Amino acid sequence: MTTDATAAGTLQLGGELAVTRMGFGAMRLAGPGVWGPPQDLAEASAVLREALALGITHIDTSDYYGPHTVNELIRTNLAPYPDELVLVTKVGARRSADRGWPPALKRDELISAVHDNLRNLAVEALDVVNLRLGDETGGYPVDVSIVEPFSVLAELRDQGLIRHLGVSHVTGAQLDVAREIAPVVCVQNAYNLAHRENDDLVDKCAALGIAFVPYFPLGGFSPLQSSALDECAARLGAKPMQVALAWLLQRSPAIAVIPGTSSMAHLRENVAAAALELPADVVAELDAIGV
Repeated sequence: MTTDATAAGTLQLGGELAVTRMGFGAMRLAGPGVWGPPQDLAEASAVLREALALGITHIDTSDYYGPHTVNELIRTNLAPYPDELVLVTKVGARRSADRGWPPALKRDELISAVHDNLRNLAVEALDVVNLRLGDETGGYPVDVSIVEPFSVLAELRDQGLIRHLGVSHVTGAQLDVAREIAPVVCVQNAYNLAHRENDDLVDKCAALGIAFVPYFPLGGFSPLQSSALDECAARLGAKPMQVALAWLLQRSPAIAVIPGTSSMAHLRENVAAAALELPADVVAELDAIGV
């Protein structure tokens, strides 16, 4: 099964940025623990270039991946960027000396993070910036007000440093508050076959014309859930990850996926899922394994 990213179609971010629904998440290009440079620099560089060759126009990144190294890798390999490429980055966390991910939601931290992304990606304005809410526990939902941090990003948008804004790790209520401050073009939350806590938010985004971008598309599966997915994949002659991605793409036209990898072979397998159509009986079987 070979294809390119366009087989899954496109969606619009903010009514003006057309992105392939099959995108690429750059986080795994960093070293172990999302820290430091890639273990195989040549392979990581080739993966980025191949992502574009396969038609992907949506790359998700952040300057706290590495930190800095992933954005520098993107710049080195892809700049000057093709007009159709949309780079989506995120702020709201930082990397600590112990390789942790503490929140960074204060005004000066957010402004610094945006400028780090601008500098390391070598762009005058960021296409999309997601504000990721977080606290020291890393749990969900996050009991943090979105008003102040999102207002800071809205100011930077008004200054022309950011074109569009998104949110990550949020509830529907937090999304509503953000939309009162500035337009929101995408929501990036955990969501997959096994974990459907954000089912209502997926539907809410579809109704509002907001893209929903799930992270961890194949995470947290129980042995029984994994077994059911494996059986469906075997019947279709596909890989389990391909079936999980195809399920997400068929779940809602508002969904865009950003599977990440540092392997050329895995990149091609992921992109091939763009053309995988799941029959109704498989969809029904997979729907039944969610919690």
